[in-house]
Amino acid sequence: MHLSGSITALATPFLPVSGDLPQRHPAVDFDAWQRLLQTQLAQGTQAVVVAGSTGEASALDDAEYAALLGAAVAALRGRIPVLAGTGTSNTAKTIAATRRAAELGADLALVVTPPYVRPTQAGLIAHYRAVADEGGLPLLLYNVPGRTGCDLLPETVAALIDHPRIVGIKEAVAAPERMQALLALRGPEFAVLSGDDPTAMRAMLAGADGTISVASNVLPAAFRRLCDLSRSGQAEAAAAWDARLQPVFDFLGVEPNPIPVKAVLAAQGIGDGLRLPLTALSAAHADALAQALAAVDALERDAAAA
Repeated sequence: MHLSGSITALATPFLPVSGDLPQRHPAVDFDAWQRLLQTQLAQGTQAVVVAGSTGEASALDDAEYAALLGAAVAALRGRIPVLAGTGTSNTAKTIAATRRAAELGADLALVVTPPYVRPTQAGLIAHYRAVADEGGLPLLLYNVPGRTGCDLLPETVAALIDHPRIVGIKEAVAAPERMQALLALRGPEFAVLSGDDPTAMRAMLAGADGTISVASNVLPAAFRRLCDLSRSGQAEAAAAWDARLQPVFDFLGVEPNPIPVKAVLAAQGIGDGLRLPLTALSAAHADALAQALAAVDALERDAAAA
C-alpha cells in the first residue's frame, strides 16, 4: 500500500464534562467521532491516523482505543486507508499494540520512534525490524525528535527500507536538507510523507508523496487542495494557496498540539476539551481563535468552489 496525498492525524473528540466525571477525564464523544470521520471522507482526505499524538493516544485506555479504531475501520475501510498509532517506548509493547491494531482491522501502523528512552541508531534498526517482523501490519516510520528526544537519521532509514513491511516514513523535521536526504530513498515500495504542515508544500513540490496533517482536521478540503496543487507541480498556484493557509498553521502552533486544533474543532461542534495534563486554550488566544475560525470557513468554502 503506497500512501499519498492528504492524510489527517485525527484528534479525539471528548464530551463536555458531566457532574459524575472529574475534569481531568472527559469521556470520548463517539457521535462527534463519526461526524469527524464522515467529514474527512466527504472533503477528500485520502487516509486517516487514529490514536496518534494528535489523538491524545497516551490518554486513551485500551477499550477506548479499540472502539475508536473499530469505528474508523467500519466507516472507512475499503474507501481510504486507516492507520493506527501503535508506537511506545518499548519494543515488546509496540509489537503487542501493532498486533491488536491488526486484529481491529487497521491497514497500517504508524510507529513513532520510542519516546524518552533515546535508543541508538542501531537500537532503532533492531526495534523497527522486530515490529515489522512480528506486528502483523505494514509500518510507517514516524520521526518527530522534538517530541520523542530521538532522531531517526536518513542513513538509518536507508538500512530499513528493504524490509517488505516497512512502507514509508512520516518526517516531522522541517529542514529541507532532511527531506532531500529522505527523498533519495523514495520509491514504489517506500513513501516519504511530510509531518509538518507549515513546510508541507515545499516538501511535496520537492517530491514528497503527501502529508500527515494536523490542520486537515479542520481544513480537510483546503488541505486536499494544497496537496493536489503541490503534488501536480503547480508551484505558483500551490504557493498562493499555501500563503492563505499559513495564518491557520501559525495559530495551530500557538500552544502544544492538539490544544489549538481542538479549540477550532470544539467551535465547529466536534468535541469539547482535552485530558490532563493538556488544558484548554488560553484565553489570551481568544482573538486569534476567532480569526482562525473565520479563515477556516473562508478556505473551506473556496476549496469546495475551486
